[in-house]
Amino acid sequence: MSDLLRAPAEIKYAEELDWLESVDDGPKPFSWRLSPKMVRLFILGSERADGLDREISQKWYGDRSFVERSIVTLASDRGLLLIGDPGTGKSWLAELLSAAISRNSTLVVQGTAGTTEDHIKYSWNVSMVISKGQSRESMIPSPIMTAMETGAIGRFEELTRSTSDVQDALISILSEKYISVPEMDSDNIVFAKPGFSVIATANSRDRGVNDLSSALKRRFNFVRIPVVTNKKSEAEIVRFRTEELLRRHRMELDVPPTLLDVLLQSFADLRASAAAAGSDDEKLESALSSAEQIGVLEDAILHSNFFGERALTARTLASSLVGSLARREPEDLAILNKYLHGVVEPRSKEEGGSWPEFLEGGRDAIATLS
Repeated sequence: MSDLLRAPAEIKYAEELDWLESVDDGPKPFSWRLSPKMVRLFILGSERADGLDREISQKWYGDRSFVERSIVTLASDRGLLLIGDPGTGKSWLAELLSAAISRNSTLVVQGTAGTTEDHIKYSWNVSMVISKGQSRESMIPSPIMTAMETGAIGRFEELTRSTSDVQDALISILSEKYISVPEMDSDNIVFAKPGFSVIATANSRDRGVNDLSSALKRRFNFVRIPVVTNKKSEAEIVRFRTEELLRRHRMELDVPPTLLDVLLQSFADLRASAAAAGSDDEKLESALSSAEQIGVLEDAILHSNFFGERALTARTLASSLVGSLARREPEDLAILNKYLHGVVEPRSKEEGGSWPEFLEGGRDAIATLS
């Protein structure tokens, strides 16, 4: 695993999955590697009441009902659509579910404007077709077809970014559970094996790009993943991801709790400002998600480690926040400047602590970008 830039969940947590499988005596739907209860436990982590001989780490932070509904959906004959704002952990939850159920989370189609039916069905090895003709041997199955043939979970990222033709092709797969191959005279139908299902993700901000048809919506159970706004839960998410980052880079750099509080409070302030804004021009382009908080902290940690004093400071954190969130010029810079003067400056005078240095770092960053 050490020679992989980013190991998929089934490799990263292989030892945990092996152990859970060895002690799992619950009923398993279809060809699932773990029972539904163990899938939930793998994702949300173990508790003392579970009575296990070892602790299982929590990997996704959110309402357990979202995870339970997702698992129940995948045990049925319906697809699962995880929908929410960017950075709410939809793809990570889909990966964890696939890893726990199928031990393979890499059967993924990425939805874009250029995604075609071939990407979710099959294509051909042209040189083999010329030499041997069209056959199963010369066919290149899509990740979705491979999932069908193996009774595994296929994933479709950013479903609403794909065109209506591609979405229509997915309707047939989800309802009929087979793919017809008209180019071949025999052995020309690929049937799905028990255990096959599809987890799709969609960003709620993409509404209107390629809206799902009513027919496709009926093939999915929707699970809406909200932005995490609970400060305790958000702190756990950011801390979990930060610890992973430090381990991957073999860094020994402390993240002071006071600076984590500054980051969390800053995002909470900016979300409140966005909610009160009268138009999109008065809102940051950023979704201000937990994932973006992690990105800000990661940037600050790496900068401190490589170019700083190997200690995270409020000044560096503020510079990373401005650099990460100022995507439109001058609109975002104006919003961040207003936040620093209207919220951070009074707070730095009243509370002190890390806020004065954070204010100074933010001002310097805005001045540099202006």
